[in-house]
Amino acid sequence: MAKEVAVVEGFKFEQRHGKERVRVGRVWKDKNESDRHFFVEWRVGINLLSDCVNSYVNDDNSDIVATDTMKNTVYAKAKEHTEILSVEDFAIELAKHFTSFYKQVTTAIVNIVEKPWERINVDGRPHKHGFKLGSEKHTTEAIVKKTGELQLTSGIEGLSVLKTTKSGFEGFIRDKYTALPETRERMLATEVTARWRYSYESLLSVPQKPLYFTEKYLDVKKVLVDTFFGPPNVGVYSPSVQGTLYQMAKATLNRFPDISSIQLKMPNIHFLPVNISGKEGQIVKFDNDVYLPTDEPHGSIEASLSRFQSKL
Repeated sequence: MAKEVAVVEGFKFEQRHGKERVRVGRVWKDKNESDRHFFVEWRVGINLLSDCVNSYVNDDNSDIVATDTMKNTVYAKAKEHTEILSVEDFAIELAKHFTSFYKQVTTAIVNIVEKPWERINVDGRPHKHGFKLGSEKHTTEAIVKKTGELQLTSGIEGLSVLKTTKSGFEGFIRDKYTALPETRERMLATEVTARWRYSYESLLSVPQKPLYFTEKYLDVKKVLVDTFFGPPNVGVYSPSVQGTLYQMAKATLNRFPDISSIQLKMPNIHFLPVNISGKEGQIVKFDNDVYLPTDEPHGSIEASLSRFQSKL
């Protein structure tokens, strides 16, 4: 985690300060279609790397950007943008403001989590101002330096996926502590956390197309999901969570040239086949149709895939 570094009284001193969990909801009203509304809810975190050592060691706060000011800036900037924009563009705009407006600030780090509010359908038609809460969340982090250098990362949290067949696990190390049987028929369930780094390295290189990153987020999510499940009629066999994770990461980099790296975390959430036995043997015969859902303990699988020039 980046921090401002200085030498103070013979010591190496690192510091940063900011504001966390600033919650903001924003409604935009379509000017071209009467009464059609758009809505987002964001949880914003801000951290500034700035030259404010005096506030720590000399009781001098004259170089401090107050965290309450950061909070107010979030609301002011949300109001200032009269057209709907992506969560990535909002993060970049906030970070750009702090690095350009305050001479003391060398780098701004803005993290945002977007709640998955989705337009609701009533009688088969999209409602003009009605929304329901979905599941997975859209995340982003923008790191902007005073020079205009940019690091932009987007992601997904809480993408829960499950398939009832086409999954197995065989050929793993066996020793005296191994009790898990090998299988070519099991349930596969996970909750995907994904983070991908865009290749744009400066503010000037960012695409200016409205909602570009919102569309890209939906496209990446579709590639991840499609790769996990395979074709709708036949699916795709998963020899392990590790193998499926790699295929999902590779499909993302192959599909999107402006993504330089991706990290995936995919816990193996177990559904255990039920087996009821007694002294006389098996009481009820089950055939991969009744399971005990468990989430503790679960397998932990994560990896990253990068192009060679990526700095991830």
